[in-house]
Amino acid sequence: MTIEINLLPWRERQRERRSRRFYVAMALVAVLGMVGGLGMTYHYQEALAAQEQRNAHVRDRIQGLEGDIRSISEYEAIRERMIGQIEIFSELQRGRSQTVEVIRDLATSLVGGVHYTELSRQESRLRLSGRAESNHQVSDQLRALSAAASLSEPVLSEVESDGGARRRFSLSVTQLAVQSSGSDGEAP
Repeated sequence: MTIEINLLPWRERQRERRSRRFYVAMALVAVLGMVGGLGMTYHYQEALAAQEQRNAHVRDRIQGLEGDIRSISEYEAIRERMIGQIEIFSELQRGRSQTVEVIRDLATSLVGGVHYTELSRQESRLRLSGRAESNHQVSDQLRALSAAASLSEPVLSEVESDGGARRRFSLSVTQLAVQSSGSDGEAP
């Protein structure tokens, strides 16, 4: 007697079970893939938001620093103007005593019979016009000016007679830079 066993239904159920397990595994892998993808997307979104926040902070700091740089540039411009003004004040302070010395030297070097009618100044160059009774007094006046401590050698530009015994003359002389004995900011 032989027993015949039909394995076809058993194989069919086995195939159906394997197919179900396969589809369940595929669905599970798909769900896990979607959850993983969403998790990665969330992670990258958070990292991107954090980086954008850092970038915004850096931009804010850059704007603040640019404002500080503009302020520093303005302060430097103010500083340069103030240094220029201080130099002008120092020069005026030094020039004050020099002007007094030049006027004193002009007055003390004045020869009898000579008087000045006009004095003009352009930077350190002085132009003098005056009258004298004779040519000899004009030459004495030139020698007296050349002996003055604050003036250079005078240059006579013209001498002419005004129709009488008097002479009109014009000369120029350069003011010498006088070394001050005190510091720059002190008055003499």
